[in-house]
Amino acid sequence: MKCPFCGFEESKVIDSRPTDEYTRIRRRRECMRCGKRFTTYEIIESTPIIVIKKDNSRQAFDRNKLLNGMMKACEKRQVPLERVEKAVDDIELQLQNSLEKEVTTLQIGELAMEALKKIDDVAYVRFASVYRQFKDLNSFMQELAQILEENK
Repeated sequence: MKCPFCGFEESKVIDSRPTDEYTRIRRRRECMRCGKRFTTYEIIESTPIIVIKKDNSRQAFDRNKLLNGMMKACEKRQVPLERVEKAVDDIELQLQNSLEKEVTTLQIGELAMEALKKIDDVAYVRFASVYRQFKDLNSFMQELAQILEENK
């Protein structure tokens, strides 16, 4: 960190404390050359996740859209909201931790279906029927047969 008084590039941290509900860290520093003290703030740098839609348009990831879609699939089911929120948190974390800064709706949909499959089979089928846009009854029945096979 460059000293604002003499421009020297080395300083030592004297005191650190969190601010703003632990979203930033305030650091008191002392210049190693002139001995003057100054304050710096450290924040987490977050890069937004960009979603590539089916029409190739791009928009920022919106966790509420994902949550609403998954909640719609769980409608009238005995699925606690906390469980769906946890699944959305896990998906968002997985996307943040990946090296990809752009993801397709296909990737997000697959992650959502994977999570719903663990939560509730009916919610999974509901989500899959909208997401996969089954063309006919046979493709829908194939998906159901696969679920039944996995549950044996």
